[in-house]
Amino acid sequence: MIKDAEFTISHADNSPFIGEGLRAFFEYRHMGIPEATNGQFGAHVIRAVPGEESPGEWHSHELDFQLVYVTKGWVVFEYEGEGEHMLREGSCVLQPPGSRHREVRHSNDMELLEITSPAEFATNPEKAP
Repeated sequence: MIKDAEFTISHADNSPFIGEGLRAFFEYRHMGIPEATNGQFGAHVIRAVPGEESPGEWHSHELDFQLVYVTKGWVVFEYEGEGEHMLREGSCVLQPPGSRHREVRHSNDMELLEITSPAEFATNPEKAP
């Protein structure tokens, strides 16, 4: 149950994409969800920076919940024990807490929605499985 959540609305025309985020080859559009949920949840739209490629580094996250839904283009993720998966417009993946994974490649027009709990979490580099 979300405790003490506030009503919030985010419109694309007043919440621009910014290049400050976990990955330099992505831009992030923050939507005010951490503030509205006192940090219990995070949600942002991530889009590819055209011409920038992923270094394909393995990592894991210290969180309770991570859902990715692709809204445009495609992206290839590799998951420990699951192999590579191409997610395309309409694809959704629930990444279990602590799972090792990496972003392998993406289209220049890729956009996705990511929802996490909590909003702030640690990302740890990992060795390839």
